[in-house]
Amino acid sequence: MTLMDLLSQISSIVWGPYMLALILGTGLFLMLRLRLLPLLKIGYGFKELFKGTKHGGGEGDITPFAALMTSLSATIGTGNIAGVATAIGLGGPGALFWMWCSALVGIATKYAEAVCAVHYREVDEDGTHVGGPMYYIRNGLGKKWYWLGALFAVFGALAGFGIGNGVQSNSVAAALENTFGISTSVTAVVMMVMVGMVLIGGIRRIADVATRLVPTMAILYIVAGLAVLAVNFSALPEAIALVFKSAFSSSAVGGGAVGTAVMLAIQFGVARGVFSNEAGLGSAPIAHAAAETDSPVRQGTIAMLGTFIDTIIICSITGLAIIVTGAWAGEAKGAAMSQAAFASALPFGDVIISIGLCVFAFTTILGWSYYGERCAEYLLGPKIIIPFRMLWILVVGIGALSELDAIWLIADILNGLMAVPNLIALLLLSGVVARLTKEYFDDQAQNNN
Repeated sequence: MTLMDLLSQISSIVWGPYMLALILGTGLFLMLRLRLLPLLKIGYGFKELFKGTKHGGGEGDITPFAALMTSLSATIGTGNIAGVATAIGLGGPGALFWMWCSALVGIATKYAEAVCAVHYREVDEDGTHVGGPMYYIRNGLGKKWYWLGALFAVFGALAGFGIGNGVQSNSVAAALENTFGISTSVTAVVMMVMVGMVLIGGIRRIADVATRLVPTMAILYIVAGLAVLAVNFSALPEAIALVFKSAFSSSAVGGGAVGTAVMLAIQFGVARGVFSNEAGLGSAPIAHAAAETDSPVRQGTIAMLGTFIDTIIICSITGLAIIVTGAWAGEAKGAAMSQAAFASALPFGDVIISIGLCVFAFTTILGWSYYGERCAEYLLGPKIIIPFRMLWILVVGIGALSELDAIWLIADILNGLMAVPNLIALLLLSGVVARLTKEYFDDQAQNNN
């Protein structure tokens, strides 16, 4: 058995039925315990988001809007372009339906993560607000659970170098070489310099870059995707019907046993959905813990918008574009499938995908650098921050120049392992989340009367 075979087997176990059931089950449990409030308060979340573009009205290091943009910088990435295409290519159009399902319950998971992150956050030796699963495990569950927080921090710090760094710079290098003929060596050097210039400024610089790049690129990508759907508008009703039909039938993978086909649609839809929006992984609450806010619940309603924007809006546009153009039934795989879909409807559609992939991957490197840095600081203290940033910049260059098939699988495994400590903590702290939520909205109701 080769190393790749072994890693593939481990990945299939980590992202197998038990993990998917844990992720979906936790989200569903939280949604029901919160009485569907995350879904009912999406409009309220957007209102609070726009109010928090300048200041959140509380202690913190970055605005609530900047916290969401920082978390989106890490989630909107290759998963929205290559990940969606991979899910549909392997699980059929029905995989998009299961991505939607994972996102709907993931909204509750992301909400609970942010509530816990702000409620249990600390201020480190440098005066920076720090938080995330390792902190709400330590401060919320007590000493007997310290090992679980440390376990998350180890998985988070290591996973970042793969899924949030090397594979992202590799994607950028490949896209620029294939589309524009730019040498991977040039890409490696330029990206190392650009990432280094941002990381010098810490979370405030990362948030500043994210608040400019993420909304701009996301809006441009959404407009281009809607243009593809407009060109193929007559095929859109049939495509949507195919998504629902394929979610429960053998047509999801072009025939075969119905049970097997449905399981493939569920497996790849949920796994790629979580890979894209990161609900349950525990990464996003690390960014939201730095937000200027006077209420964990208020920041939670903003944080949950990340899952809605990432999957319900952006992934849906990518997926439907692939289906209405018929690209899902062609020979192209991964990002090339998305390129084929856009190119069939728009002039330079493949170039749009390449540029989008590059910008999204670059912001993902920035967002994950902060996540990994906070995990490393939790384990080793503030003294590790500068060495960590130097190593992070070095891996950007290595990733751009290397073949990363094994790294992809290792990162996928570590990503899944991150979720386990986080989901256990969310289940154990669900009562705290429910209590804080009830108190906050009861106060809101009284103030409005």
